[in-house]
Amino acid sequence: MISKKKFTQDSVVNIIFHVIAVLMIIGVLYPLWFVIIASFSNPADVASGKVWFWPKQFDVRGYQKLFEQRQIWKSYLNTILYTIVGTLVALFVNITAGYAMSRKDLPGRKWINIFYIIPMFVSGGLIPIYLVVKQFGLLDTFLVMVLPFAVSTYNIIVARTFFQNSLPESLWEAAQIDGCSTMRYFVQFAVPLSKAVIAVVGLWTAVGHWNSWFNALIYLQNEDLIPLQLLLRRILIANESLLGAATGTMAQELRQLSDMMKYGSIVISTLPIMMLYPFLQKYFNQGVMIGAVKG
Repeated sequence: MISKKKFTQDSVVNIIFHVIAVLMIIGVLYPLWFVIIASFSNPADVASGKVWFWPKQFDVRGYQKLFEQRQIWKSYLNTILYTIVGTLVALFVNITAGYAMSRKDLPGRKWINIFYIIPMFVSGGLIPIYLVVKQFGLLDTFLVMVLPFAVSTYNIIVARTFFQNSLPESLWEAAQIDGCSTMRYFVQFAVPLSKAVIAVVGLWTAVGHWNSWFNALIYLQNEDLIPLQLLLRRILIANESLLGAATGTMAQELRQLSDMMKYGSIVISTLPIMMLYPFLQKYFNQGVMIGAVKG
C-alpha cells in the first residue's frame, strides 16, 4: 500500500512538471500569437509596448499593401507547387532509398552507406553546385527548386532506421513464400505500415520547401517562377530602402507601415504550414521516436 507521504511527494512532483510544461507551452505559443495580433494593431501601440494579448486600434494596412503586389498571388502559387511537387519527389527518393538501405541482403550496403554519409559532412560548396545545376540545364526552371536538393542523407537514415526496427523480417519471409516480389512487398506492405516515418519526412521536407528562398535567389531570374518567401524579402528590402531616403513625418509613417508589413509577411508565410501540422501530429511523435533509435 502506498504511503500518504509518498503519494503527497508524487503529487507535488507532478504539479511542478505540469507547471513547467505550461510555461514552456506559453513560451512557444506567445511569440506566435504576438506576431498575429501585432500585424492587426497600430504600429505605434506595438512600438510603445501597449499590445500584449489583443490588437490595439485594429489596422490592416500592412496586409493591404502586401496584397496590392500583383506578384504575390503568383508567388504564393509557385510556393505551393514547389512544396507539393518537391515533397512528393523527396519522399519517393528518400523513402525508397531508406528501405533499400535497411535490407541486409543489399549488395555493397556498407559502401553505399559511406557514399551517402560523406556528402552529409563534406559539401562541394555553392560554386560547384551552381555549375552542376547549370550543366544539367536546370537554371531558371521549375525543376531547379525540386530536383537538385531532393536527396537528404539525414532523412534516408531516419527512414532506414524506421524500416529496420518496425518491419519484422518474418513478414518479408512470409511474403516471399507467397511469391511476393520485392517491389510488391515494398508497395503493399512496407509503405502502408510506414505512415509515421512518411509523415515525419514529408513534414520536414514540406517546411523546408515552404521556407526556401536562398535557392530561388541563386538559381532563378524569371519573375514568374520566384516563390513567396523571396518576394516578401524583396518587398521588405524595398521598404527599407524607401525608409532610408525619407525624412521627418514621412519617415515615421513609412517605418510604421514597414513594421506592419513585416508582421503581416510572417503571418502570410507561416500560417499555411502551421495549419498542416495538426493533421500530421499523430504520426509525427511516433515517427521521430522510432526513427531515432540506433539501428
